[in-house]
Amino acid sequence: MKILNKFYPHAAAILGFVLISLIYFYPVLQGKQIFQSDIVQYTGMAKEQNDFRASDHIEPYWTNAAFGGMPTYQLGAKYPHDYIGMIDDALRFLPRPADYLFLYFLGFYGLLLVLKIDPLKAFFGALAFGFSTYLIVILGVGHNAKAHAIAYMPLVIAGFILVFRKKYVLGGLITMFAVALEVNANHFQMTYYLLIFLLILSGYFIYQDVKEKQYKSMLYSFGVLAVAGIFAIGANATNLLATTEYANFSIRGKSELTFNPDGSKIIGNSAMSKEYITEYSYGIAESFNLIAPRLFGGGNSEKLNEDSSVYKYISQYITSPAEALQFTENYGSTYWGQQPIVAAPAYIGVVVFFLSILGLYHDKRKIKYVFLTGALFSLILSWGKNFSIVTDFFIDFVPMYDKFRAVSSIQVILELCFPVLAVMGLQSFFTQDKEQQWPSLWKASATVFGLFIGLFLFRNMFDFVGQMDAQLLQMFSQGQDKAFGIGFIDALKEDRKSLYTADLLRSCFFILLSAGILWMYIKNKLAKNTAVILVGILMIFDLFFVDKKYVSGKDFVSKQQVEVPFQESPSDTQILKDTTNYRVFEVNGLLNARSSYFHKSIGGYSAVRPRRMQQLFDYQIAKNNMEILNMLDVKYVIQTDKEGKEFPTSNPNANGNAWFVSQVKLVNSADEEMKALDSLDSKNLAIVNSKDFEIKNKAFAKDSSATITLDSYKPNHLKYTSNNANEGFAVFSEMYYGKGWNAFIDGKKVDHIRVDYVLRGLQIPAGKHAIEFKFEPLVIKTGSTITLISVVGMLLLLVGGIYFERKKGLKLKV
Repeated sequence: MKILNKFYPHAAAILGFVLISLIYFYPVLQGKQIFQSDIVQYTGMAKEQNDFRASDHIEPYWTNAAFGGMPTYQLGAKYPHDYIGMIDDALRFLPRPADYLFLYFLGFYGLLLVLKIDPLKAFFGALAFGFSTYLIVILGVGHNAKAHAIAYMPLVIAGFILVFRKKYVLGGLITMFAVALEVNANHFQMTYYLLIFLLILSGYFIYQDVKEKQYKSMLYSFGVLAVAGIFAIGANATNLLATTEYANFSIRGKSELTFNPDGSKIIGNSAMSKEYITEYSYGIAESFNLIAPRLFGGGNSEKLNEDSSVYKYISQYITSPAEALQFTENYGSTYWGQQPIVAAPAYIGVVVFFLSILGLYHDKRKIKYVFLTGALFSLILSWGKNFSIVTDFFIDFVPMYDKFRAVSSIQVILELCFPVLAVMGLQSFFTQDKEQQWPSLWKASATVFGLFIGLFLFRNMFDFVGQMDAQLLQMFSQGQDKAFGIGFIDALKEDRKSLYTADLLRSCFFILLSAGILWMYIKNKLAKNTAVILVGILMIFDLFFVDKKYVSGKDFVSKQQVEVPFQESPSDTQILKDTTNYRVFEVNGLLNARSSYFHKSIGGYSAVRPRRMQQLFDYQIAKNNMEILNMLDVKYVIQTDKEGKEFPTSNPNANGNAWFVSQVKLVNSADEEMKALDSLDSKNLAIVNSKDFEIKNKAFAKDSSATITLDSYKPNHLKYTSNNANEGFAVFSEMYYGKGWNAFIDGKKVDHIRVDYVLRGLQIPAGKHAIEFKFEPLVIKTGSTITLISVVGMLLLLVGGIYFERKKGLKLKV
């Protein structure tokens, strides 16, 4: 009975998480699925590999459907011995995206229990974390890997805290499995941000141990964490090694070029440009969106209604109410922050913020400063180019920081820290003496109300001008009535001011209610649990109603629409009549995976697309160098006419799958390689960088009767037959990737080289020969072996840990 009483609250909390996850995303119970824009793109990118896996029952690890060809390591590749993934699948048993919401709740609940929060408050705290607006919005747009990694962050932190509290066995096991699951989620940017916070957390415990001269326990802690980390990383070795290997091949790797497409010199040594890294930088003043959601206009999808100033202004020119409303919704862009695109404000909840301030005044535990430091540090880094002195330092000097873009997303650490502070504040308020409660409550209330009063009084310091306003003004100022555009922008500013004021009042209302409930508890007008439940409900309702504006039941569609997101167009139908092997270039879909769903495309959608292919676009294709399309075997180009109607154009000059050239031109650098492409005759000449590859002959007899034909195509295995009276040099219209592709002539492995900046070249003896290219990445074999050994080690540690804990428990009883 005691055991049941001990675990009943936790079982009830977990059941509550399941029910709330399903209720929030209730359309999953009707068999519907959420339409996620990023997952639509992934579906297009992964179509070839998924079809091949289904038909051949093996993993290709390569796709030719996007960017001319690339590894599938970041496209959902399935690796041998992924037992950590099986554990993860068991935890995510609910339909998507309810599974991720449940995981948010579960992980954060575990962290709060480790921080010695009682189950009721931990339950509401977990809901507050899970319903943080940013965490809901990323589920709406399909950032599943990001959500996945965020969900395991609290458990990793919980494990670290237990280890430093000398709970070596339990803490070590939790850390080991939590880190393994975190890495398995495969969003290294989020894991990197978690590591930054763990350094802050470790610094706090190191300070405590040094202060108390607990050097031995500190060494034990680091030893346990090191062992846990080694096995956790080892259990994900295949993915980590493959991703590390591919990173240098992708746009996340450092460019070998020293000049920009316009000819100017590249400045800096970052893997990506600072402009690209900091494109999504949170505005400093915009940070107040965290506690008042539409202070800066909400998101880009915000819609104005008939009560808006814009609608009233437009109604003077458009008499039809329906047309006036449509115009208002289409052009009434309320967002006026500094980011290019914002799906929704990163709202953490004003009640959460209020309770956090209460905790800072009231809670006596020093660990609160760790979470406060983490929150402030992530906030400052999220400002990016708006606080360049810090951002530039991190990009230039902090290892790997320049590998990630969208710096504003580091606010996930803040979105984790504030709910922790909030629940710590709520817990300490009800456990401290009565005489201490009122001073803390009025100080917290005065601080937060003072902040909002200041925002209200100083609202005229803001200009309420958005980044799109100049474009809208120009658009609407054309024609006879020049004043129309000015009047429209003025009306739009009025609506932004109204949203600013309305959300300040909304936040103040929630603070007033929360403070009122706690005051009533102090005055003995409410019981403790009643007060906790009421504050908890307020905390969740505050977030819930904001979340529903941006992700709701309307975002769900039929299962068929999600699984088959792209419809075959007349252009696709016409092109697909050609059953040979070729590539397609969709001019208006360069960074879109639609073409990849139907064809072998040179475009696609990936944050880690091949760097050299991207450079071909930027330096050559963008300048209309058709010879590049020819060598990439682009047989069809999909374009649009002046009316926006799509049509396909055939390219009769496409080089085909492979061809012999008569000459090899040697260059000495990547710069020279790229410049040589400006005037390349790809059918007769191949460019080779002598710095990377050796070739003995430079000239070859090119017989007009010589042929190379593609006999068999699979994404990971290509078979050709060559027939040439002379020794020749052949160029294959396939992406060169030296870390896995092997070439064979008549079954004997031979060396092949990179030519024409991205393609494969092979010297072939005279006569008739069978040529094969096989994708046999050694990194998969090596990683799988390490993974299996690590998983076995984790299992042994788990069994040993359970045995040790049981033995220790028996000794205590005796």
